[in-house]
Amino acid sequence: MHDPDDHWEQAAREGFPALAELRSQGVIGAIGVGMNQWQMPARFVRETDLDVVMLAGRYTLLEQPALDELLPLCAERGVSVVVAAVFNSGILAQPTVPERARYNYTDAPFELLERARQMADVCNHHGVTLPQAAIQFPLGHPAVASAVVGAHYPSQIIADAQMLEAKVPAAVWTELKARGLLREDAPVP
Repeated sequence: MHDPDDHWEQAAREGFPALAELRSQGVIGAIGVGMNQWQMPARFVRETDLDVVMLAGRYTLLEQPALDELLPLCAERGVSVVVAAVFNSGILAQPTVPERARYNYTDAPFELLERARQMADVCNHHGVTLPQAAIQFPLGHPAVASAVVGAHYPSQIIADAQMLEAKVPAAVWTELKARGLLREDAPVP
């Protein structure tokens, strides 16, 4: 099995030009990359003419490493970002963080469970749930155009839409930042 990161040269020097030609002909409307890390997408944004980046799990309530380089670069170059895995594989998906939760498709470490619980407490204190804040947070960045959430059942899609429509007070973001649970420089909705 090959790591896609090992194929940068082929993708950038062969794949991208072919896609750019199709875009210029109107055959396709956009070119994008999608990954669960921010470094390679940042390189694509710097060195090609992408339209969109799908970023899974690297711009969420629990982690914002994409805020350092990728998101500002996308904003500067007019590249839309679609965030995915806003619940970080489940740890942010429940109003109360369970004893065992998933994070990046494995068991969440204790420190992350505790941090997520503190975030849930802040949300609850202000009358909202952790999943409501988690689904809305990434949309506060000007480069983020959309969020993708997974669902097994139609009822989950309805619930996701309701969480997106819920009013998350500004005090939630202020307190999360004040308590060191969210980066001070993170744009919020």
